[in-house]
Amino acid sequence: MVVVTGAAGFVGARCAEALKARGLDIASVDHLPAFDTRPEHAGLDFGHRVDVDDVTRWLETAPDVTAVVHLGACTDTREMDRNYLNRVNLQASQDLWRYCTRTGIPYIYASSAATYGDGALGYDDDEALIPALRPLNPYGQSKQDFDVWALAQEREGHHPPAWAGLKFFNVYGFGERHKGRMASVVLHAFDQVQTRGFVNLFKSHRDGIADGHQARDFVFVGDVVDTIAAMLDRPPSRGIFNLGSGTARTFLDLTRAVFAALDRPADIRFIDTPVDLREQYQYFTEARMTRLRDAGYARHSTDLETGVARYVARLRRAAEV
Repeated sequence: MVVVTGAAGFVGARCAEALKARGLDIASVDHLPAFDTRPEHAGLDFGHRVDVDDVTRWLETAPDVTAVVHLGACTDTREMDRNYLNRVNLQASQDLWRYCTRTGIPYIYASSAATYGDGALGYDDDEALIPALRPLNPYGQSKQDFDVWALAQEREGHHPPAWAGLKFFNVYGFGERHKGRMASVVLHAFDQVQTRGFVNLFKSHRDGIADGHQARDFVFVGDVVDTIAAMLDRPPSRGIFNLGSGTARTFLDLTRAVFAALDRPADIRFIDTPVDLREQYQYFTEARMTRLRDAGYARHSTDLETGVARYVARLRRAAEV
């Protein structure tokens, strides 16, 4: 049985869906009401459901757990309560690491590209650089803190037999509507085109970068879950890896892809970036994917236009139900 935490979340639900489709027995961990109150979960088989507040006790008697995929976290980059983030993102990850170490099973967990901060040190997943990274917000810091802790535990000889931390870049795809403001620009653009015919993007507030030319490494959620599934089939020995597409694209590219998928002429307008986001805003991210691909994973990525078209098609099907 594979334990998937955060299974009622965006990536977690897609991971649970993909693993069940592969015939794996899974246990899905999250707040139990979230499995039934989010429309995008309709028809999904989550296997055995476990409440997140009960997972520690449940694991002590759980039968035949073969791996843990830890995707549960607070992913709100606006969250400023460091005590809450330490409890939910750091301590929960540590507890599961210790469980996998004690029971001798693989551990795959979600880190984040937010650990790279403003990108001053680049986006190279060379582990020697990790301690020097400076995230821009408490969320990114909580992910950074666990990465640093995991490497320290490994040096001391306290680690699962196989483990991988995956630094997710900008993941997009079906099933993120519950994230609200934190959902990808693809979803916000889709909704804006449907309701008013145009899309608002943030202006650039940095010299030398034109409006809409802020660039991110957008990675399709299907590629993310395929990588996780491959790691369950053939667990990596160890390491913290970037997981993106490997290519930065602009928000203009992304939004134009949404209009193209809807067969509508592009109408893009620019608004000021909210003040509370400006100091935390990353203007460029691009995953260096060499280490993950050399390890035999994520050798192919879905190009932006194809991924957006697939996502938009699924949004339209969901709207017709």
